[in-house]
Amino acid sequence: MSRCVALTAAAWFALASLPGADGNARPNWPQFRGPSGSGLAAAGEKPPVEFGPGKKMLWKTALPAGHGSPSIWGDRIFLTAFVKETKTLETIAADRRTGKILWRRPAPAQGIEEVHEVSSPATATVAVDGERAYAYFGSCGLLAYDFEGRLVWSVPMPVAKAGFGAGTSPIVAGEMVLLIRDDAKDRYLLAADRRTGKTVWQQPRDVGEALLNTTHSTPAVWNQDVIIHQAREIVGFDLRTGARRWWLSAVTQGNGTPVVGPDAVYAGAWSPSGEPDLIVPLPEFDAIVSKYDKDGDGAFSESEFPRALPTIRRLESEGISGATITLGTFAKTFVRADTSKDGKIDKAEWSAMVRGMSQRITEHGMIAVKPGGEGEIGAGAVLWKEPRGVPEIPAPLVTGGRLYMVTNGGIVSTMDAKTGKLLFRGRLGAGGPYYSSPVAAAGKVYFSSGEGVVTVIQEGDRLEVAARNDLGEPLYATPALVDSKIYIRTTAHLYAFGE
Repeated sequence: MSRCVALTAAAWFALASLPGADGNARPNWPQFRGPSGSGLAAAGEKPPVEFGPGKKMLWKTALPAGHGSPSIWGDRIFLTAFVKETKTLETIAADRRTGKILWRRPAPAQGIEEVHEVSSPATATVAVDGERAYAYFGSCGLLAYDFEGRLVWSVPMPVAKAGFGAGTSPIVAGEMVLLIRDDAKDRYLLAADRRTGKTVWQQPRDVGEALLNTTHSTPAVWNQDVIIHQAREIVGFDLRTGARRWWLSAVTQGNGTPVVGPDAVYAGAWSPSGEPDLIVPLPEFDAIVSKYDKDGDGAFSESEFPRALPTIRRLESEGISGATITLGTFAKTFVRADTSKDGKIDKAEWSAMVRGMSQRITEHGMIAVKPGGEGEIGAGAVLWKEPRGVPEIPAPLVTGGRLYMVTNGGIVSTMDAKTGKLLFRGRLGAGGPYYSSPVAAAGKVYFSSGEGVVTVIQEGDRLEVAARNDLGEPLYATPALVDSKIYIRTTAHLYAFGE
């Protein structure tokens, strides 16, 4: 077995500033959300607070679409991308000083995985370690390139069938590359030797058979544990062996990437039925039967079933793809509702389905968990839980003893990281959907909206907006904070802002 080292946040920051070939220290942002996945810039970094097109813009480079965030090592920036016209997946390297594209390498995909209409087949953020860049695509597997773009090794995988598509990114831990693999028929946590790509260990993951029971989060490392948030649980695997060590059962969708803080691990367990304000009550049977019952038999056949009927509306996301969750979103809704198995849904079956959906119990909340132990750790390991303002996709940020989280509509909530006490909840003044995770530097927290506005607030116990910066382009990726600069990937460009 390869030697592996569990990295603390402090160790990650030290590793992320290793000397380059000329002996000078290079600032780095080596994975999704930077060193240790914390979203925190190194001490002393002071990226600009006010910026935008024509203001503190160092350069701007056109890019193919993709939702993966920029990863940075020395003077290289690495990204994944999807060229829609040719259906080509790519790994791209750019010069950090100028934005010039240095190389583009197509991935050997035999097909393109199906993804959510808001998502992209290139969602993963590249992981880097100073020697290689590791790119993952749900359509073809894990690829390792050297910094000149030569393919060093690959772990081929078939085109994944994973509900809404892959949402995870690889990370480097010691001598291993860790990856959550989700496919309807093959779900596991992989540890590959970072030098050769050979499997160090592979741990099967049991999340049930449903296609939508997929994991869209990126793993985190705490001491000797690999922590992942997946459908139905938050679980810790032994970093050295891959053995399943401890877990907290939670009926959750497994969306939110866990974040390691000094006192706990934090994970956003979001459910479409968790926020009462977002639920759209389904109408009574008699109110819609005349509209959908085409043959007039007083019941719904499968072809007549009102799949477009909204059940959940994402906050302040009207007019964008995926803003509404409908009956058709839930797999096998008709089959489950047809309890008599006669191919029809009558009034009694409709009423039972409506009651069942309103009573559906799904874990929902930002959860602070004391990690470690053995086996099922139980509710006693939950230090606190905040049930409101929970982000569907963005990971939380822990800094200065506080936890920050943002949800659609630009609603930010800040809690005491130890106790869960709500310090404030308010609007950033930049609405719309939020997919990007917050990052922080020099006492400021940066929130990026899907509409392209980066709002900067002051760290503290009250909401104090320092700036709103409109890039004028949709923004899904999380920014990188390196060398007192902020690097932002929109759907069309890569930007660098700084002094």
